[in-house]
Amino acid sequence: MIVKYWLRRLVGHLDPPLVSLLFLLLAVSSLLVYSASGGSTDRLLSHFANMGVALTAMLIMSLVPPQRLMQFALPIYVLGIALLLGVAVAGDVVNGARRWLNLGITRIQPSELMRLGVPMMLAWYLHSRQETLAWRDFVAAAVLLLIPLGFIAKQPDLGTTLLIAASGFYVLFLGGLSWRVIIAGLAGLGAFIPIAWEFLLHDYQRQRVLTLVDPSADALGSGYHIIQSTIAVGSGGLAGKGLMNGTQTHLDFLPESSTDFIFAVYSEEFGLLGNALLLLLYSAIIWRGLQLAMNAPSLFGRLLAAAIVLTFFTYAFVNMGMVSGILPVVGVPLPLVSYGGTSMVTVLVGFGIVMSLASHKKLVKT
Repeated sequence: MIVKYWLRRLVGHLDPPLVSLLFLLLAVSSLLVYSASGGSTDRLLSHFANMGVALTAMLIMSLVPPQRLMQFALPIYVLGIALLLGVAVAGDVVNGARRWLNLGITRIQPSELMRLGVPMMLAWYLHSRQETLAWRDFVAAAVLLLIPLGFIAKQPDLGTTLLIAASGFYVLFLGGLSWRVIIAGLAGLGAFIPIAWEFLLHDYQRQRVLTLVDPSADALGSGYHIIQSTIAVGSGGLAGKGLMNGTQTHLDFLPESSTDFIFAVYSEEFGLLGNALLLLLYSAIIWRGLQLAMNAPSLFGRLLAAAIVLTFFTYAFVNMGMVSGILPVVGVPLPLVSYGGTSMVTVLVGFGIVMSLASHKKLVKT
């Protein structure tokens, strides 16, 4: 009885349907990583280790009550800003980008912390003002969003900047941001694009956009990734070539096959039918996540949970879009499928938070 009691306490806040869907996606990921790595056992074992760490982190976060998450929101945000400032002043430069901060015993990428820190902060801020929410509160929230975006864009890291911007927008939109403000903002953004193109984007970022328009202009250079990935996606046909039989992958034509371009591996080996099943699996995860978000007992919980789930959707959409050649290559992994521990931990920590927000029914107070 004691063991059963403590087991219920340990896993009682996990949502069985969502966890089952996540495990199914991780099983698909394991097959793909094994295939993309050419049957490397070491790579697969490393992937399992990443999964173990990420699932443990998800379990721990599911136990954290919403009241505690609210208390963590401001400190996490302030810590993230301080670390981003540290990166700007003394960060390590890798491949021309200053994104890493060396702490002596380890090296961290603070922008990863802000993927959860920003929506947590915005959800807490809007929740704390829900009784008197006015336009000035949305202005203040937008400033809270723009501060980390400025630091991350300066590194430069366009992919992470866009994803964090999306997570912040989801919180503001679900918090009640007016459609008139959204339309005006989109119009202003459209007018700002020529200025950003000329003065803010780096040469390689402009080249990515030009490559999207015409990848054949530099087929062996900047267009190589898109050309090879679209060949892999198209060559899979209806039913695919079968696991371990993808020629683009196993003849080393497809770069970064186990990380950013793993969807091309999947498309080649499982075809259109496999893609449909994968999209169905992602849709089921998103649908269940949004159901849990609606069950959260507070505005903070609903805003944060929905933003986490919709950001997961954005990750998947951007990755599949860039691999299919309809979006620029921005270095965004396919969530819970691509090889890589940091991304997997971030995503599953987010889902642990979603399950915590939905399962702890006590009303959250500021």
